[in-house]
Amino acid sequence: MLKPQTGATREIVNLDGVWRFALDDANTATPWESVLPGSLDVAVPASYNDQFVDGAIRNHVGWVWYQRSVDVPRLWVDGRVILRFDAATHEGRVYVDDTFVGEHIGGYTPFEFDVTELVEPGHRFRLTVGVNNELTEQTVPPGHIFDLPDGRRKQQYHHDFFNYAGLARSVSLLHVPDVRVTDVTVLTSIDGSEGIVDVAVETSGSTEVRLVLRDEDDVVVAEGSGASAQLRVPDAQLWRAGAAYLYRLEVVAVDSASGALVDVYTLNVGIRTVEVRGTQFLLNGEPFYFTGFGKHEDTAVRGKGHDNAYLVHDFQLLDWIGANSFRTSHYPYAEEVLDYADRHGILVIDETSAVGFNLGVAGGMTQRNPPPTFSPETLGDQTQKTHAQHLRELIARDKNHPSVVMWCIANEPAGQEDGAREYFEPLTTLAREIDPTRPVTYTAWLMANAHNDQIADLFDVIGINRYFGWYIDLGDLVSAEQKLRADIEAWIERFQRPVFMMEYGADTMAGLHAVDAAPWSEEYQQAYLEMHHRVFDDYPEFVGEHVWNFADFRTGPGLHRVGGNKKGIFTRDRQPKAAAHSLRERWVGLDGQKPGSVPEGHIQDAVNA
Repeated sequence: MLKPQTGATREIVNLDGVWRFALDDANTATPWESVLPGSLDVAVPASYNDQFVDGAIRNHVGWVWYQRSVDVPRLWVDGRVILRFDAATHEGRVYVDDTFVGEHIGGYTPFEFDVTELVEPGHRFRLTVGVNNELTEQTVPPGHIFDLPDGRRKQQYHHDFFNYAGLARSVSLLHVPDVRVTDVTVLTSIDGSEGIVDVAVETSGSTEVRLVLRDEDDVVVAEGSGASAQLRVPDAQLWRAGAAYLYRLEVVAVDSASGALVDVYTLNVGIRTVEVRGTQFLLNGEPFYFTGFGKHEDTAVRGKGHDNAYLVHDFQLLDWIGANSFRTSHYPYAEEVLDYADRHGILVIDETSAVGFNLGVAGGMTQRNPPPTFSPETLGDQTQKTHAQHLRELIARDKNHPSVVMWCIANEPAGQEDGAREYFEPLTTLAREIDPTRPVTYTAWLMANAHNDQIADLFDVIGINRYFGWYIDLGDLVSAEQKLRADIEAWIERFQRPVFMMEYGADTMAGLHAVDAAPWSEEYQQAYLEMHHRVFDDYPEFVGEHVWNFADFRTGPGLHRVGGNKKGIFTRDRQPKAAAHSLRERWVGLDGQKPGSVPEGHIQDAVNA
């Protein structure tokens, strides 16, 4: 699905702002048929939970309602009028005045509806949106709903971040031509000094397609025609980590008879290749080493609401600390994040919202005698079908971003359980069918090891999440190091593939210090990371380190979660803990090379700069 843009043939009316808001009321069967009751307002884009002081709203389980009036520009007399939602977490239903328009299931990918026949240029309509935050065995991520004796409903889920909900991303009204560009797929490769850009275009009607590729100086470097074409760029500037070069592709649709402009859509193109060869990850044919974080879309008050100021500041911190990548744990992030990564040369591991696929874990705590994760009664065929649809929508949205270098199918599934292979093999096959150009990965949880894991061979890169020294051997980094080495060596020996530490970290209270580096102190976080890095550097098959987490984030209630998860290298308001300075000394100046392969003086010069 193409991201909306304003241009010669397209217009956008942004519908962000303050909307009316109400919890679902069983006494009001059709809230879309009138003005919402009550006096509550809510900001869009933002999760609704933390905007209010009422705990009943913050912890509400079920439907809520958003509503506002929308004016249709009177000049929109030709073409189509489209309602676009960048996301509704986790399910959305849309009404124009009294008419049901459509629904979408899945909390982090966009959806849109053609409302041309329901609205009138120069007139106003009432837009009502229902959003449901419920998670069940058939949703992705999964969860369970319990009805309590006092009439309340309680949501249980198996992931360690707060279940923020609502319209956390932008809503817009679009005006597009009747005959228009509906999809563009760009694949890039390298032939000597030439960059190759293969383009496939889909349109909503019969039209002639012309392609123009411009460099950053607006000079035309290649041209082509037809719905499928190959553009060759002599002396191409490649898209690299920290040095993002972007060409601009103009897709022009013209009337075949008159040559008149019908539609135009522009797209940034980064010419680069990614490949897994043996035990190496290659970017543009050269070995690449990932440094960075698992992140979250999480800020105070906004929850998962997209915020451009935080976007800019977070990327500034990534640059300051020397990170060259991050994973969109544990769901697709806002498209603006990927656009920014494209422009600034940050590599992205793009993850579906398949977190909590492990019924032996609830919020990070291991249960006794859990039910099987993969079964007809738990996560079965319907869940797999939903998961596949999420994967299709993720790849369809993000396939053209040069920053996206891997698809992550799931976070910490129960890969050691029977049924896991039958569940995941069709999904890895699907990902490769849709996009054969990017490697596929996942993250193995602590109890799925190289000896009992049943799915690792399905993936190109083996991602592991390990917390030796925290959840296991707390405070004993000597024993933790021994277990970590044994674990890594077993993965390498059995699978002979790149191994990537997707998560490792220790909860740390900012400002807590201890001369003996006791757990929760800033000194322990530093010592914990230092131990891991010493181990990583001993294995050439190791291709990346992503610390968990970039910043502290909010979780559900838990005895081990005081004010949320504190594994952040930065606090929730983005202040550095001591470990941030340690990571900066390690990462700055690496330029995608593995630590130890870069002269020490070069790294120190970069840190000083």
